Amino acid sequence: SVLVAFLLGRFSSKKGQNISTDSKSAAQQNSKSAPIAEPRKSYGPEVDPIIQEGNRALSEMGRLYMSIKDPEVRKKINEIMRITDKIMQDAIADPKDIPQIKKFMNYYLPTTIKLLNAYDRMSSLGIEGENLDKSMKSINEMLDAAIVAYKKRLDALFENQALDIETDIED
Repeated sequence: SVLVAFLLGRFSSKKGQNISTDSKSAAQQNSKSAPIAEPRKSYGPEVDPIIQEGNRALSEMGRLYMSIKDPEVRKKINEIMRITDKIMQDAIADPKDIPQIKKFMNYYLPTTIKLLNAYDRMSSLGIEGENLDKSMKSINEMLDAAIVAYKKRLDALFENQALDIETDIED
């Protein structure tokens, strides 16, 4: 939930500022507290699309996190977001992993988001039914499998680094 709060509140204004009746002073205070759009840092033509798609996915998962009321599902969404963020950071740190990360971005993320959207739609209906409950339970269980798969994918990204470390130790 910390990651969700961070993502949803990146640009919040400063709290606790004194409001002045002097329009010049108020304008100065507003300009200090108004969010300033930071120029996007480019990590290169291979990494930038991954970061953009990852940010889009994290934003959508953040929206779903806020919409879905089930605390168990929310906890799972938060964990998926945390791992996704780490995978995106690896794209920046180790561009050699980009082919593996693209597979993750093209399959795992869209599938997870599609299922979370379905869960959100079903849970917002406010009705119970055997098929509805079965589908929601199935999605909830899938989230456990997704977390395991996400962790395996993240671990696989560090395989090359682990081999490099072993080689350094042996030398």
